Amino acid sequence: FLKNAAAAYYHPQSKHHRDRALLDRMTLAAEFLTRIQNAEGNIDLLSTNFNSPPDTGFVVHSVATAAKLARMNGDEAVLSLMRDFLLRAGRGLSKGGVHTPNHRWVVCEALAQINDLFPDKQYTNRIDQWLAEGIDIDEEGQYTERSTTVYNPVVNTALVVMAEKLGRPELLEPVRKNLDAMAYLLHPNGEVVTEISRRQDLNTRGTMGGYWFALRWLAIRDRNGLYAAMLKPLEPGHVELPRLMEYPALSGELPADTPVPDDYEREYALHGITRIRRGKTSATLIHRGSSRWVSLQRGGAVVNAVRFASAFFGKGQFIPAEFEKRDGVYLFRQELTGRYMQPVTDPALRPVTPETWPKTMMKRRLSEVCRLVYEARLREISGGFEISISARGTDNVPLAVEINLREGGEITGVDPAPGIAGAFLLGEGSAAYRMGDDVIRFGPGHCEHAYVQVRGAEGKMSGPSVYLTGFTPFEHTFVFAFEG
Repeated sequence: FLKNAAAAYYHPQSKHHRDRALLDRMTLAAEFLTRIQNAEGNIDLLSTNFNSPPDTGFVVHSVATAAKLARMNGDEAVLSLMRDFLLRAGRGLSKGGVHTPNHRWVVCEALAQINDLFPDKQYTNRIDQWLAEGIDIDEEGQYTERSTTVYNPVVNTALVVMAEKLGRPELLEPVRKNLDAMAYLLHPNGEVVTEISRRQDLNTRGTMGGYWFALRWLAIRDRNGLYAAMLKPLEPGHVELPRLMEYPALSGELPADTPVPDDYEREYALHGITRIRRGKTSATLIHRGSSRWVSLQRGGAVVNAVRFASAFFGKGQFIPAEFEKRDGVYLFRQELTGRYMQPVTDPALRPVTPETWPKTMMKRRLSEVCRLVYEARLREISGGFEISISARGTDNVPLAVEINLREGGEITGVDPAPGIAGAFLLGEGSAAYRMGDDVIRFGPGHCEHAYVQVRGAEGKMSGPSVYLTGFTPFEHTFVFAFEG
């Protein structure tokens, strides 16, 4: 509240310029913060964290910006409203710890802001202690948490603020590296690839909105046309008036755009993904460890995931364990086993009680061992992608392939699956999924049963799901073709 209120209060074109009622509310907010601050200078995040330096740091970001705007406008009276809170927070942040990798830079940003207002060696000493660990950016341009819509922007903002307020331009280099990487993690509709995240934005929808500050800062500073082009869809919706006022250089002239890449195939071995863009078409392949091993987009039409599972011993969800690209085909593989156990033969293990049963499991002879080998193959074809799915090794196992689509589109060519809302079956023909002018056609289908939620499979994803079903040995090839 405070930074936005201060911007409205000090901007000469604001209808709230020097408004007494707004000042009264700013005063109440500042008094509240001082009231909830503990003796160590920290605040509580009541939903989860207590006596929390990182959450104090997040609050300082806003309060310090408000205080900076007051100082820039020669308003020491308003600055004094926030002085005690900031100084006490500075003492806490100068010794406090963190929970997560990004918290280090959140705290350092806050300390840099406080130091800018009230210079003190304790602040820069603490910043140097954290910076001595090194900035945690990897060779593929992601920070530790790989959080493409939440914590990447948090870290980038922190590093830009520190670079400016501490006079350390070298801190901008990891920001550049991250922004360069993000240019290849964009879908045609402006959304961001989130499948690599290690945080709460995993498999969620989001845009580059949080990158606005870093993009504009470096587009102008470096005369970087790529950053200017990445910035364009974010304005005016993500423009931050307080930052424009605190950092006047942000209002400088942008360089001419350099087109954002939209025709490429790039493998990220470290992050375990492959990205493919062909204009309005976008594909993300997850090499290992995720049931959502492929997602596709054509403009606004989105296939959230293609997944499949069988009823194999209640553990038949396909989660690739092996990946390779061979002769232009992406190959995903997993092997599963199921078995039964014979009576124990070691007298020392008898009698078998509820307590000793788990111990005996590793000591029993196995029998009726069943195996199932999954393979999924994907190759790019003209105007789309071809996917082949096979499951072999144990016969007569029910299997279901799920093609999950983003809600809001129109689906034709399918039949409702009995008893499950938003579930459909696709037989021999093809289906069409339309979102506005964008169309994805897929098929042919395959329907031998309606057991789409096989035992042990992950639950149906939100949004409409179209199922192809059969029994092992299973081998089926289908195509996604794009229009619009």
